[in-house]
Amino acid sequence: MHTVWKGAISFGLVHVPVKMFSATEDKDISMRYIHKTCITPLAYVRKCQTCDKEVEWDEITKGYEYEPGRFVLFEKEELETISGEANKEIKILDFVNLTDIDPVYFQKTYYLGPGDTGAGAYNLLLDSMRQTGKIGIAKVSIRSKSSLAAIRVIENCLALETIFYPDEIRPISQVPNLPEKVTVNERELDMAKMLISQLSSPFEPEKYKDEYRGRLLEAIEHKIAGEEVQAAPALQKTSVIDLMAALQASLDATKSADDGKVTLESDATVTEEKKPKAKPRAKKAKESVT
Repeated sequence: MHTVWKGAISFGLVHVPVKMFSATEDKDISMRYIHKTCITPLAYVRKCQTCDKEVEWDEITKGYEYEPGRFVLFEKEELETISGEANKEIKILDFVNLTDIDPVYFQKTYYLGPGDTGAGAYNLLLDSMRQTGKIGIAKVSIRSKSSLAAIRVIENCLALETIFYPDEIRPISQVPNLPEKVTVNERELDMAKMLISQLSSPFEPEKYKDEYRGRLLEAIEHKIAGEEVQAAPALQKTSVIDLMAALQASLDATKSADDGKVTLESDATVTEEKKPKAKPRAKKAKESVT
């Protein structure tokens, strides 16, 4: 893995040298904008409108527009000093329970490996956090951005989760049309809870797949082979006519699935239309693509 940051965790007077690595990777399939006429990828140019020329990176700085057309400028070193990034410290402020943090606060996960020195301090922090069941709330600056962070244990590794500050979380009161008082039909509620119980299982992340990425990769392979891609029309779902009927049908489907007869799809619903027959996913094009 590529090291994205080096520094130290501090709690009390203890310093734990660490190296930071990205824990996740984006597997989105990258598409480029292409000029249809000549099949040339389009380039994005850093162009100055005043000088009417392309600007090199060494001529670029950052600025804040405090009035229309008026800026204050900052060099990279100034921003690093202001953010505190220069000290390369992850300072733990408090230890809390992981369940105390709502998931809406979490941003991005990083793994923290031991630094070149201080392996003993790393192991001490890891094991003490594991045995107490606590996570650390810390402050850290990465790429000139100050963040709150949660430090926790994943298996035998310390992990850092950047989290939003409270004033970065939009209040729920801004969501339109929320009910002032939630009222539901008791029979529907009982059936909904029964359906949730039927569909409940341990979290097994490996069983979830990115179906869109799979279909896109398949379409790419067909196009490379010179084949025409025709997707089957999607099922047009109608509004649920009867909520009780939808709940009952869902429960019946889960019971049948338990008997090995039917598998309930996660997006199953009561509809008025039947699914059309799927057309062939791909067929040979009349002429090969060159």
